[in-house]
Amino acid sequence: MNPMIMDRPVDPREGENIRKNEIEEGESFADPDSFRPEDLQKEFSDLIERKFGGRVQVMAVDPSQMLGEDDIDENPQPAEEILESFHYKPKDIKVHLDRFAIGQDEAKRALAIAVCDHYNHLRNQQVKTSGDSHYQKQNVLILGPTGVGKTYLVKLISQLIGVPFVKADATRFSEVGYMGANVDDVIRDLVQAAGGRISLAEQGIVYVDEVDKLASQKSERGRDVSGRGVQFGFLRLLENADVDLNASHDIASQFKTFMSFQRKGKAEKEIVNTKNILFIFSGAFHGLEDVIAHRIDKKSIGIHKPAKDIKRDELLASAEAEDLVQFGFEHEFVGRLPVRVACHNLSEEDLLKILKQSEHSIVKQYVESFALYGVDLKFTEEALRALAQKAHTQKTGARALNAVFETTLRPFKFELPSTSVTSLEVTAELVANPEGYLHHLLNSL
Repeated sequence: MNPMIMDRPVDPREGENIRKNEIEEGESFADPDSFRPEDLQKEFSDLIERKFGGRVQVMAVDPSQMLGEDDIDENPQPAEEILESFHYKPKDIKVHLDRFAIGQDEAKRALAIAVCDHYNHLRNQQVKTSGDSHYQKQNVLILGPTGVGKTYLVKLISQLIGVPFVKADATRFSEVGYMGANVDDVIRDLVQAAGGRISLAEQGIVYVDEVDKLASQKSERGRDVSGRGVQFGFLRLLENADVDLNASHDIASQFKTFMSFQRKGKAEKEIVNTKNILFIFSGAFHGLEDVIAHRIDKKSIGIHKPAKDIKRDELLASAEAEDLVQFGFEHEFVGRLPVRVACHNLSEEDLLKILKQSEHSIVKQYVESFALYGVDLKFTEEALRALAQKAHTQKTGARALNAVFETTLRPFKFELPSTSVTSLEVTAELVANPEGYLHHLLNSL
């Protein structure tokens, strides 16, 4: 276990006194071979106890949770093997997505093409010995409401290919120098997702949700630290940036640097280059449809139907660069996201198909969980449709299915394991009145 000091930094003079005492006692850590983390932890603990008593805590951190020297893979072979084995075509990826995600066909096609273009280019660059490439990275922007599968689609693709994947919410970041995370932190998270293998992380996928919250508001006064500044931060990563893993604001990184210095007598930099990392941004973009509608009405000369008659999904699918700039994004940022696609709201029929056709359907999860209590759970067609209807009224997409299943079947999962009931058929009547149905069932035993 490694120690991490919380509260405030220790006075450097205290470290000098400790060092002086070590030399006098003949117990120096100058020799890397004689260094032991346990000795360092004891020295830290003793120092904090003498200096602050019980007012400051020493927190021990499991080294497995930090990126240590042994975690960094200096051999890029794993990443090369992934590229060598990448043989997918856009239709192959869409077929895979169709197994788990229902609908969103246009988004699936756009993502499949962008991913295939990207990794085929990387594979070509790996075997190419000369010549410059004019390929422009196909970073993606997905527009659409919550719960329609935006994150799910990207995660499925990363699992299929075998590259590391990390998701972050844009709202956690702020401009450098202000409260909040630095955009570079998402690259450090990607390295962790890659098990510390930098070569693998450099070919991973970064997914940033709620990017619409970064749109700068022209009416705001003062500095927009969570909008425009963060856009430029991501712009740097989108182009071609070197990110130092040893962040100055991260205690774990600084402690790791200190340990490296103790062992080797010098602090080595660990750099991740973002050139080959695929970035995918998404957001609900509430209000963007009004911007698009205004543009359509302004350019219409009577041969197009009025924007007010166009559905929100169709408006988002018609988004152009000028609309995103008007919404509050920088020209340079929008220009680095050439692939733009909209996801549509899920209908009641879509939700029913998710329950019946998806290989990751929540129905299977509940059947398995009830089976662990010795109860055989079955659903009628009418029950599944009733559950889909309930979920659709919540207007939160596929996420609503989890909430509806939980509230409907919670009483049965609590009561039935303690009874002699070994089977339960979920019907439309049960969905309409779970408590009443359960009361009748228990009274009939």
